[in-house]
Amino acid sequence: MLDCQTCGACCCNPAENRAEGYPWYVEIEDRGNRLVKDPGLRRRYVVDDPDGVPHMRLTTDDPRCVALEGTVGRKVRCGVYAHRPTPCRRLQAGSAACLEARLERGIDHLPPREG
Repeated sequence: MLDCQTCGACCCNPAENRAEGYPWYVEIEDRGNRLVKDPGLRRRYVVDDPDGVPHMRLTTDDPRCVALEGTVGRKVRCGVYAHRPTPCRRLQAGSAACLEARLERGIDHLPPREG
């Protein structure tokens, strides 16, 4: 079983986005989300794209979500887990998107299969 708390790869802006110069990654679809409505949280965690659509803010050095705490591939946690956007809630450990993110970040080790 994959453990999200030892990964965090899905919280990093994919190479495809970076190659296209697209600095926005996770859209905050629910405009009622506390991250959008609370001024302090909004300043810290949210950035609007040129069309005014809110996204999770990314760090500048390794483009990853600013809410991600810890070291990718070792030990991580989401600093806004209770308020995480819908796309973050939809992503399932072990899904194609999860495995692709893990591979891109060099976290392609999977637990051994039994049987």
